[in-house]
Amino acid sequence: MAELISFVVPTQSDKVLLVWELSAGPPAEALSHSLSTVFSQFGLLYSVRVFPNAAVARPGFYAIIKFYSSRDAQRAQKACDGEPLFQTSPVKVRLGTRHKALQHQTFALNSSRCQELANYYFGFNGWSKRIVKLQELSGLEDATLAMPMQKQNPQFFCAVEVVLPSYGCRSPGVGISEEPLHQLEEGQSSLLTKRKTAQKLAFQAALSDAFQRLTIVVLESGRIAVEYRAMEEDLDARIEEELQNLIQVRCFPGSQPSQREEECLSDFSLEEEDLKLCELH
Repeated sequence: MAELISFVVPTQSDKVLLVWELSAGPPAEALSHSLSTVFSQFGLLYSVRVFPNAAVARPGFYAIIKFYSSRDAQRAQKACDGEPLFQTSPVKVRLGTRHKALQHQTFALNSSRCQELANYYFGFNGWSKRIVKLQELSGLEDATLAMPMQKQNPQFFCAVEVVLPSYGCRSPGVGISEEPLHQLEEGQSSLLTKRKTAQKLAFQAALSDAFQRLTIVVLESGRIAVEYRAMEEDLDARIEEELQNLIQVRCFPGSQPSQREEECLSDFSLEEEDLKLCELH
């Protein structure tokens, strides 16, 4: 049976491993690295988290490991349960258990995680991204309502497209970001920094949005296919709709969509060339 892998944070119990009987010798950071090295041999990991045992238990650690693929998690469980791995005593490994009636909110992967997942299954050269539109929205509302201009928070709209040439697939996405300007922040350098951050956050939000329409299909043979959920309207129509919604409904500073996982700003340099090219137009 084929397995479907979406660009969301894995929460299903069959993708989560619980590892315990970890020795108390190495620190948690060293254990996390060792666990990542061992379990990443079975598939791409979303996270490895190490915790100290409860005070009533003997000294030591346990870990929670999340895979993107339930097949990879099951193979890892069977291969590692009862094995010493990187320590002298064997560890216990079990698949996570969760009450079936318990439902969890789905969180979209941020753009860095989306790209990591795409690279793993499609290959580094198996997909690409391009900016379709990057537009500054600061002052748009005042201009529409004929209000006097004032110092405003930098706000940007971005539309991107993820292209999978081997599958003949193009997935569009849009994102909006706003960076608040504080009263104590003055000067051109501060404004430029805020504008640059707003641009990059809008780009990252749009890229994550584009991946949400894609689902990776892993066949029993190991081959990869892609499922694309097409939108009813084309990208140009959606861009226009998003801009109209922005004019009609005020976007307050810091009100990023709550269902999105928080973006890590440390990977901004990865999209530096994309943003520079867009600024030239």
